Amino acid sequence: MPLALLALAVGAFGIGTTEFVMMGLLPNVADDLGTSVPTAGYLVSAYALGVVLGAPLLTAVGARVPRKLMLLLLMGLFTVGNLASALAPGFGTLLAGRVLAGLPHGAFFGVGAVVAARLVREGRAARAVATMFLGLTVANIVGVPGGTALGQQLGWRATFVVVTLIGLVAMVSLALLVPRLPLEHQGGVKHELRALGNRQVVLGLLTAVFGFGGVFAVYSYLASMMTEVTGLAEASVTWVLALFGIGMTLGTLLAGPLTDRAPRRTLYTALALMAGLMLAFHAVATVKWAALLLVGLLGAVGFLITTPVQMLVMRAASDAPTLASASNHSAFNLANAGGAWLGGAVIAAGWGWMSPTLVGAALALAGLAIAVTAGALARGESRVVARAEEVPAQVSSGH
Repeated sequence: MPLALLALAVGAFGIGTTEFVMMGLLPNVADDLGTSVPTAGYLVSAYALGVVLGAPLLTAVGARVPRKLMLLLLMGLFTVGNLASALAPGFGTLLAGRVLAGLPHGAFFGVGAVVAARLVREGRAARAVATMFLGLTVANIVGVPGGTALGQQLGWRATFVVVTLIGLVAMVSLALLVPRLPLEHQGGVKHELRALGNRQVVLGLLTAVFGFGGVFAVYSYLASMMTEVTGLAEASVTWVLALFGIGMTLGTLLAGPLTDRAPRRTLYTALALMAGLMLAFHAVATVKWAALLLVGLLGAVGFLITTPVQMLVMRAASDAPTLASASNHSAFNLANAGGAWLGGAVIAAGWGWMSPTLVGAALALAGLAIAVTAGALARGESRVVARAEEVPAQVSSGH
């Protein structure tokens, strides 16, 4: 694999760390800035809002910017946003810093996925994209627990200073290792927007929203499930989250070669397994070893979804894949917010701590239904094209 993929993975590691570490730092931030933990929770939503808005906006604005330069500009904006967060004098400015740090998230992964796919020979594109995503998953094993521990010991600002330094390292790596790609690979804003309206792209984005929403319906409340239902000590929660992160990494490693061979079959299998694992988790949550095993499996299967969705969206918009690819990350963050909201709603309704697993199973099945519909339509479109190509051939042969 090209060393340029390592540079993309470093950027993904920084992004993954800053996205999720705030969840572990909310009590520290609330105490330091004199606000409540629920109010501090808006800092998580602020980042997600930045992702949802920034992915299509920055990708469209940078449609004619060379991709290497675009990656550097996006990582620069990410670094500035984290530095602003570290230096924020109050809650309002920290909120703004989080939005700013989130703006380049989706565009970086969107542009990075296109670059990664074009750095390798045909038939290995999904593996290249999965290698970039490894940075995101490794962040949940190393970056998030480490950043949380650092923030608890030295203050939450220290965590964002370190993430700022990671952003600088990523910029240097991108500058040194990523080659310049010809500008002719890219079209203008209108060209990218037309590709975004492709039916297969829309269905792919909906698959991401529903299918991945099931992951976050459970992940958002995993700590409470493990302490309130499974009976683990609060001190064990960090290790449970790390176990989920290990599962994510293994799932991402598997996703690359499986997607290169059969993207739709990989996606169907992952969504079906996700629904089954959610129901199994609901049934055996009180058995510690079984619950821990399922936490790892849920992480693996959850991130087995991301690469095939990404590749299918990029292929559907093959002549203008950047905006579609970036918008996929807006879809994943909508899944994050929507899944967490639905999971919280059923808990608040009195259905119990494990009720988000039922929501997750339903969302996974909805994602599977959308994915299967997209596959059936794609097969129908292929048959129409094949028949259309047969007619001129028959005419030219005298039939």
